[in-house]
Amino acid sequence: MKKIYIVLLSCFLLGSCNDFGDMNVNPNLPVVASNTQLIANAALSLPGLSASPQGEYYAQYLSETQYPNLSLYTQVSSSFYGLYQGPLMNLESVLKSQNLDVKEGPIVNQLAVAKILKAYFMWHITDRWGDVPYSEALQGKENLTPKYDTQESIYNNLFLLLDEADKSIVPGTIANDIIYGGDMTKWKKLGNSIRLLMALRLSKVNPTKGSEEFNKALTAGIMTSNNDNLVFKHLPDANNQNYWYGQVFTQNRKWWALSNTLVDKMKPVEDPRLAVYGDKNSAGQYVGQEFGKTENLSTTAVSLLGTAIWKQDASIHLVTYAQLLFAKAEAAKLGWIAGGDTEAKTNYDLAIRNSVIQWTVSPTFSEASAIAAANALLTKPGVQYDPAMALEQIAEQRWVHLYMHGFEAWAEWRRTGYPNELISPGGTAIPTRQGYATTELFTNEANYKEAVQRQFGGTDGLYGKVWWDKD
Repeated sequence: MKKIYIVLLSCFLLGSCNDFGDMNVNPNLPVVASNTQLIANAALSLPGLSASPQGEYYAQYLSETQYPNLSLYTQVSSSFYGLYQGPLMNLESVLKSQNLDVKEGPIVNQLAVAKILKAYFMWHITDRWGDVPYSEALQGKENLTPKYDTQESIYNNLFLLLDEADKSIVPGTIANDIIYGGDMTKWKKLGNSIRLLMALRLSKVNPTKGSEEFNKALTAGIMTSNNDNLVFKHLPDANNQNYWYGQVFTQNRKWWALSNTLVDKMKPVEDPRLAVYGDKNSAGQYVGQEFGKTENLSTTAVSLLGTAIWKQDASIHLVTYAQLLFAKAEAAKLGWIAGGDTEAKTNYDLAIRNSVIQWTVSPTFSEASAIAAANALLTKPGVQYDPAMALEQIAEQRWVHLYMHGFEAWAEWRRTGYPNELISPGGTAIPTRQGYATTELFTNEANYKEAVQRQFGGTDGLYGKVWWDKD
């Protein structure tokens, strides 16, 4: 796998110095990326959807220990340009390519993977900003001022895109796959799993459509174990290391502690994941820091970001089996699938067990130990399934599970309102969206202003609500 990463990085650096003929061409490295290499290069951007301090502050997983700023929600504008210009443009090049190579695997499978990844990146973008360019985007110089599509229309198109991907997959692997090693069965499950999670996002704005898409995805086949998880595996070298390693180890930044909201949720019930999420303080205790605190800060009195989280080759979990089980538990409680509380409890318990397994199993902690710890956790007051509190419990345990996947956890908080212990630091409310890049006002003025007026009455701020965010 390390060789694949190096080739991907180098293949985009060659070809610009061609004035001296073949003397500057390395015959062992490609000058032009193949289509599966473009897909793999897009996949290299996946960690950025999770490894973001800003996302962790929106979900209130981490508190700033030395330089409080972003946790006070001071930044309004945030740019989506990098996601369009990087992974999405690579994927669009594959989808429009006239030169797909069957030697890299069935062409329909290459296209299916590109569609699944495009849907995942676009879902992430629209949930952060709201209406964004979609139907006229990714056209390069042919259209430098794309219109902003409504979030509802983007969701509907992504449902269709994921359905196309599911139905087109055939037996046969693809080359250069740094996620699943070419296993199309896992890609098929991933596409349907994304579709199911997207469908649940409609629980307040359009439950009929949400239930329909949820059940279509369920029928088509979603993840069935942690082995199916969408995981980005960093390498123990500087070419593909964990973002947090560069921050905490290389730059010696002890800037992040667990929030007291998170610790107060986990410590009283002896949640085994806490030992992974954070390190003990200098007194050997797990202590969270008040979120948004600006005075009397310390890096020794509180639990800093866990060593297992920031190590150089730590993996990033993006779409997981436990997430799907929490979604099924909620769907049963909502009546989207049959079984009522019996089905909801079954999936809720399985979700917590698989979450504990995902987070805690290591060379020093066996799966049997993880299951035993999870079973003990499931007997704790507040964690043990309660039909009267089920929706709140499901949402809160989903939040605990999604640790360090801040933007996704923030989206679920906006949808459900749980956990309801999140605070307004210094009286500043938690944002409900991110502002568009300020440059849009100059580079795409008419479309930008139309979108802001249509959605938010002309104010491009942190507190407009995206389409599905209904009380």
